[in-house]
Amino acid sequence: MKAVCWHGAQDMRVDNVADPQILNPRDAIIKVTSTAICGSDLHLYGGFMPGMQAGDIVGHEFMGEVVELGSAVTNLSIGNRVVVPFTIACGHCFFCDSGYHSLCDNSNPNAGVAEKMWGQSPSGLFGYTHILGGYAGGQAEYVRVPYADVGPMVVPDSVSDEQALFLTDIFPTGYQAIAQCDMQPGDTVAIWGCGPVGQFAIASAKMLGAARVIAIDTVDERLDMAATQHGAETLNPREVGNTLQLVEALRDMTAGRGPDICVDAVGLEAHGVGLEYWYDNIKQSLQMETARPVVLRQAIMACRKAGTVSIPGVYGGIADKIPVGALMNKALTIKTGQTHVQHYLKPLMDHVERGDIDPSFVITHRMRLDQAPEAYEMFQARRDNCIKVVMQP
Repeated sequence: MKAVCWHGAQDMRVDNVADPQILNPRDAIIKVTSTAICGSDLHLYGGFMPGMQAGDIVGHEFMGEVVELGSAVTNLSIGNRVVVPFTIACGHCFFCDSGYHSLCDNSNPNAGVAEKMWGQSPSGLFGYTHILGGYAGGQAEYVRVPYADVGPMVVPDSVSDEQALFLTDIFPTGYQAIAQCDMQPGDTVAIWGCGPVGQFAIASAKMLGAARVIAIDTVDERLDMAATQHGAETLNPREVGNTLQLVEALRDMTAGRGPDICVDAVGLEAHGVGLEYWYDNIKQSLQMETARPVVLRQAIMACRKAGTVSIPGVYGGIADKIPVGALMNKALTIKTGQTHVQHYLKPLMDHVERGDIDPSFVITHRMRLDQAPEAYEMFQARRDNCIKVVMQP
């Protein structure tokens, strides 16, 4: 089959690789009908995530048709159209039973490596480094899905591929970023990063009753989408200045108090202005830190006292100069984590089926799988106002 394979930084190729096979009675084989490039895939493309090997099949946002089932999978049938959570979960460990599927104890065969980096291992992920299992991803014609009796969900006939596809990751990721913050009526939510996850965080904040949403980004087309699609107020840091000036601008917009909830939907490749950004950029390029935590610092400093900072943006290692004094003395709550997709699939699918939201609003480009190298380059460079690429094998 054809699959998108990582061969190093800035080097994605469409290779011919072996077809996947059933390896466990709980496996399924899915014929991929739609797949997408996630913003976190760009961390792989840029060479910022350790644990990649040449030839790894990438991609964790995919859906398709069931073409083969292991003997233990009784909840699916051949021919079912399904969405597949990017987090791989056994469904029966302590964390899965508690609804924390992205913390599954049993789905990462390389848990020992993750434990050395982070103390404990999260779940395995599709197409996202050998630290998180080395599983083949879904930017391919076919994919093996472990624990298929737990993860995939059948898509109703009334919901199109483009409406369902983002339930695999970015819609529940944006939703969880807000839902985990115990938002109250009248709250103001500030969201850094208006890429796909940020757009769904904005949409979710509105859907869950936020009084105001402030969208923060340096890319005009993303801010335009946030304003036109969701009615968000917008703020461009390049027009405001450094961290202190941005914090002051947010206080001015919130009667001097700061946003009640601050969301870092950017993660480890954040951009900024001034000395702070260049410090992080140089240290990251010299591999002296693994992240540029510009946005995380801003979110902590801007958040109101006793507020909540939510971090759906990906971080993989260590970062410098996090203002822990502000974190502690302002009595902030931090909410983080990979997304517990299985926990949110059914309620979010219900929202889509009722017409409360059409997730396809975020798509700006539709391409073929064999155009993946061009799609990655375009997405990273934000060429042609690219916000979200969907590919079809």
